[in-house]
Amino acid sequence: MNEEIIINEAGIEQIQLTRYTEKAYLNYSMYVINDRALPNVGDGLKPVQRRIIYAMSELGLKASSKFKKSARTIGDVIGKFHPHGDSACYEAMVLMAQSFSYRYPLVDGQGNWGSQDDPKSFAAMRYTESRLQNYADVLLGELGQGTVDWRLNFDGTLEEPQILPARLPNVLLNGGTGIAVGMATDIPPHNLKEVAEGCLYMLENPKATVEDLCSIIKGPDYPTKAELTTPREDILELYKSGKGSLKARAIFTKEHDDIVITALPYQVSGAKVLEQIASQMQKKKLPMIVDLRDESDHENPTRIVLVRKSNRVDIESVMSHLFSTTDLEKSYRVNFNMIGNDSRPQVKNLAVLLKEWLQFRQATVRRRLQHRLDKIVGRLHILEGLMVAFLNVDEVIKIVRTAENPRSSLIEKFQISEQQADAILDLKLRQLAKLEEIKIKGEQDELNVERKTIELLLSSDTRLKTLIKNEIKEDVERFGDDRISPLVERDDAKAFDPAQLLSSDPITIILSVSGWVRAAKGHDIDPASLSYRAGDSFRQAAAGKINQTAVFLDSTGRSYSISAYALPSARGQGEPLSGKVNPPSGATFEGVLLGDDNVDVLLATDAGYGFVSTIQDLASKNKSGKSILRAPRGSKVMTPVRVNNYQEDWIVSITNEGRMLVFPIRFLPRLAKGKGNKIISIPSARVAERAEFVVAVEVLNSNDSLIIFSGKRHHNLRSGDLAHYSGERGRRGNKLPRGFQNVDRIEILRKVSSV
Repeated sequence: MNEEIIINEAGIEQIQLTRYTEKAYLNYSMYVINDRALPNVGDGLKPVQRRIIYAMSELGLKASSKFKKSARTIGDVIGKFHPHGDSACYEAMVLMAQSFSYRYPLVDGQGNWGSQDDPKSFAAMRYTESRLQNYADVLLGELGQGTVDWRLNFDGTLEEPQILPARLPNVLLNGGTGIAVGMATDIPPHNLKEVAEGCLYMLENPKATVEDLCSIIKGPDYPTKAELTTPREDILELYKSGKGSLKARAIFTKEHDDIVITALPYQVSGAKVLEQIASQMQKKKLPMIVDLRDESDHENPTRIVLVRKSNRVDIESVMSHLFSTTDLEKSYRVNFNMIGNDSRPQVKNLAVLLKEWLQFRQATVRRRLQHRLDKIVGRLHILEGLMVAFLNVDEVIKIVRTAENPRSSLIEKFQISEQQADAILDLKLRQLAKLEEIKIKGEQDELNVERKTIELLLSSDTRLKTLIKNEIKEDVERFGDDRISPLVERDDAKAFDPAQLLSSDPITIILSVSGWVRAAKGHDIDPASLSYRAGDSFRQAAAGKINQTAVFLDSTGRSYSISAYALPSARGQGEPLSGKVNPPSGATFEGVLLGDDNVDVLLATDAGYGFVSTIQDLASKNKSGKSILRAPRGSKVMTPVRVNNYQEDWIVSITNEGRMLVFPIRFLPRLAKGKGNKIISIPSARVAERAEFVVAVEVLNSNDSLIIFSGKRHHNLRSGDLAHYSGERGRRGNKLPRGFQNVDRIEILRKVSSV
């Protein structure tokens, strides 16, 4: 008795719920794995597929037979062998009939069996008709020759084959997909000629490696003409591990000025591709394409035409974008997971797979030969008994006429077996003619020759392998074809940068004190007059183009990049910049810049240090930004200033004590990041105590005027007036006039626009 089962006082068996559920789940898992989801390495079929093929053969639906309604076949399958849903069973049958789904279809369908655009658009089983394809002979040709084991069907009234005696490794030729419990399989189809040649090589070289086999089996071969673009090294690694992924890419040509797509990847719908491209055109993500047409017909199953805006549009870049953003390029999982000869699921590499299938094939051929040998031996035994009857025909007739039990008398008289005696008694009078005796002797001679041949084959592994090779070559001659999917290594597809698709319309970005940002069309914007949230106000604006990248600088000296087109409209109050980037805790945003990558920028701290950088140096690819400006202890980062001409512009800096220094900005170094050099001299101790610091820094050229604001007062300084404040970089500077000791801000009045 099982220790897990307890019988209570009422005689009822009890088992712990945890043990029961565990056992039930494991039983269910193994059932799904072995009897539903995974193909067998021997014939490459799942049970439902195997039962459909066998049921069709039992109905006599050979390739040379007339078509029969699919409902008749499905009825036999679910009624005799596969007690599951008729729709699921019919879908499995349809899949084996679709030339765009199966590399070597097993079912020949008549009627609507779906299309590549919609594989599930097939008609109901009551409308379609079917029969087996010639290729099904590879699986069924040796079925009645003692090659496989049989088992009872679900109700024990019929027998069905446990596996079909495949003459070729169908598991590779047609592949398969399935989801079991805790595992799945994704086996791509392959070319028959390549796989057969790989089998022949493996028979000659049992220790062949995956590298050796990959020189013959170049890669999967899908039933569509799309290119396989996976590099050879990746395909080799895939075959070594039994797992990986593949990429297939549509084929296109140039006709006049148009782009014509002529082949789509496996299981890709042309209608869906058209929808994806049309969607991009509507969203103005493909401005270089002005028209899209579907010219597919019976002669050209795939013909999608893209009309370019002009002949200057680069076809390769357009297609690279479409490969990256639509199903014109598709990735496929690969997982060589299958039921092995030991009835266990396992992920197998290419060498193990072929070796195991060849073991299955050798065992199948050996069983076939042994079955035939047994038949020959049995027939020769009967023929020996018949020859006894011919040699003693008169005595045999006498025994048959006079003996009470002719069968026993014949056995006793001539020392023959029961089977021989039965054969003699079954003879007809006309078979006692001399001519029949000659026929028996001729049949004996033929069978003895065949017997010796089979015995030689069974006694020699070399002869057996030669027989298997010849049979594989025969099947290649009959079913082999050229590769459909070309293997071409291509560069990775790259989508257009959204900025490339944008116009160069002018735009102004406005940053508020609280770190809210928005973008307004045009440059004629007065940012200070815009509406701000309560307690918020204008900090800085930057003018540029919508296809440029905006750079923001925070109080810790970190910079952040955001595409200008991605910023919210100025029709509202904007959005917090912290929702688009991840600044350090407590950091505030001090400024914004917009322009081309080579635009110069002045970065400074109120400790009087700074340097010149470029927008490209400030650009950051991640949301956390990157550290650019290092502020001395106690100092703060100042608003960045755009530099128009590094060789001719001047820098103006003013401290809170009313000291101003002017010098050529070219005396400041160009740096990618750091603290910079001293702009104006301030004792570091006074900066740390916040007793003295820079309150304003600006850049101007020789034609600009400077306006200094202090409370309600302002002071205009023309270019000639600035000579009094000019000096060497790093000096203390000169005092401003009385009344301008506490400077609020400075503005530049430009006579010549430098935007």
